[in-house]
Amino acid sequence: MRERVQQIISQALQELDATRTLNDLEAIRVKYLGRKGLITLLLRGLGELPPERRPEAGRLINDARASFEAKLQSRGEELAAVERERVLAREVIDITMPGRRPVIGSMHPVTIIYNELERIFSRLGFEVVTGPEIELDYYNFEALNVPKYHPARDIQDTFYVSEDVVLRTHTSPMQVRTMERRKPPIRIVVPGRVYRSDASDASHSPMFHQLEGLAVDEDVTFADLKGTLEIFARDLFGPETEVRFRPSYFPFTEPSAEVDISCIICGGKGCRVCKNTGWLEILGSGMVHPNVLRNVGYDPGKVSGFAFGMGVDRIAMLRFGIDDMRLLFENDMRFLKQF
Repeated sequence: MRERVQQIISQALQELDATRTLNDLEAIRVKYLGRKGLITLLLRGLGELPPERRPEAGRLINDARASFEAKLQSRGEELAAVERERVLAREVIDITMPGRRPVIGSMHPVTIIYNELERIFSRLGFEVVTGPEIELDYYNFEALNVPKYHPARDIQDTFYVSEDVVLRTHTSPMQVRTMERRKPPIRIVVPGRVYRSDASDASHSPMFHQLEGLAVDEDVTFADLKGTLEIFARDLFGPETEVRFRPSYFPFTEPSAEVDISCIICGGKGCRVCKNTGWLEILGSGMVHPNVLRNVGYDPGKVSGFAFGMGVDRIAMLRFGIDDMRLLFENDMRFLKQF
């Protein structure tokens, strides 16, 4: 038995010294210590020896196993260190190579316009506020004088999350939420994404961007609205810009008006962009409807206000001469790098 054990352990140690890879080392471990390994079979064979010889043979085999396992661990650590050095040598970084210049992005045209609008209205004393894009039907419609089954709801075909929850169709709900929390005077603008069930084409998208404005105080008049929007238009589109107001209808304002500017392409002479009218529509506006003021607990006999809302995507298209709204959402770097 002693000779057999010494022969096996000597052979095992020689093979360990000769191995060069961790895979070969694992194969040797299995050969000697696996379920059918040579040292394992020696231990299983103890039961075949006479009882008086088993203790000595057991000690001999266990000592041989311990010696082999110690050598196995030591050789594994040596081979692992060699492998790490080999990997590091292969993955060395040449610090003398020229670096790669990072690609510097640019602002999206909608972001540019948002920043300019917030700058203009902040200078006029308006505060920027934001609100939820998933909105209660009450704030999106009913509090804004658009009760259920009102014909105006057909204009804003809506995404419904549930019967009483919608994806907001405009940022006007924040006007109501703000008035509920505060007393006049109030001057706010509300930028954000809005959603309507429109097919995507050159001038429509189911998701787009708006900016609403609201001013409420004592003795606010339509003249204040006109003056505010004329300053805005001339600051954004240039001092020579002409502004006109056309009567219109919005359920949450009365009186209401569409606001046009002289065509920034032809200077009001008439072209393809303005359909030879010389004018471009940019936003809707009006005096806050008395019902809206009552819904938030204000007395229409004591305070009044004006509101306006514009599509930021349309403003960006006019400002930068973009002829297809879909370009704003396609993330084409060839398009975006122009800004």
